[in-house]
Amino acid sequence: MENKSVADEGWDHVIESKSSLFDLRLKEVWHYRDLLVLFVRRDFVTVYKQTILGPLWFFIQPILTTVTFTIIFGNVAQLSTDGAPKLAFYMAGITLWNYFSSCLTSVAGVFNANAGIFGKVYFPRLIMPLTIVISNLMKFGVQFLMFIIFVFYFYFNGQIQPNSWVLLTPLVILLMAVISMGIGLILSSMMTKYKDLSQLISFGVQLAMYGTPVIYPSSSVPEKFKMILQLNPLNGLFDYMRYAYLGVGSFNLNSLIYPSAFAICVLAIGVVIFNKVQKSFMDTV
Repeated sequence: MENKSVADEGWDHVIESKSSLFDLRLKEVWHYRDLLVLFVRRDFVTVYKQTILGPLWFFIQPILTTVTFTIIFGNVAQLSTDGAPKLAFYMAGITLWNYFSSCLTSVAGVFNANAGIFGKVYFPRLIMPLTIVISNLMKFGVQFLMFIIFVFYFYFNGQIQPNSWVLLTPLVILLMAVISMGIGLILSSMMTKYKDLSQLISFGVQLAMYGTPVIYPSSSVPEKFKMILQLNPLNGLFDYMRYAYLGVGSFNLNSLIYPSAFAICVLAIGVVIFNKVQKSFMDTV
């Protein structure tokens, strides 16, 4: 009797016990795009459903942080802002950093946070990290709109001078999302085995903020430390934000080459490792 291949039999879904390390099945993610939309909607609704102020927290948190940074780092510590208005300078850094840090920490804990649903029903596990990145993008959009209001205010008061580099904003946001997701996927795979790593990640993210030009401009870093700062792939993205929207600091297109290369590499590594761990993570979570 002639044996038919799986493709010849016309099955829609095939469950196999073994697969290649690089068998990522990315087409499945596209097939489950409706589920992705449902998860994004769920996250947006449930997070603020039982809160008093609801989506207003999108505005309150960055405003309070900006005011705090302005008082402590701008007025008390007298850190340089390259001549930009302090409120606009810190809002630019906080808007980007909030998106990066929230994506990274949430993606890093994706296995532990979703162990229940992962153990009950099959769908491409990569859907959950993508849900996190897109859900946080909606939050970022609200905060970014508030930052634009700041920009318009200081622009019409003649205190800042935006330029045409603002057109690259979608690329910069994409790089921020890819870098945070790639690092988060790698850390999530490690957290399935080492549970206490979550504490280290939270501390590490807070510490990393001071190694990134969030509360200070790159120009204020001493020469002997600038080489170390350049190793941070986020450095060029924050320089871009201040240069494009506030007209301070320095930036050129070459500043995006390293972040772009880093984003591609870390996402590729993260997806491969995530794909390997997701097949057996229920044994360790």
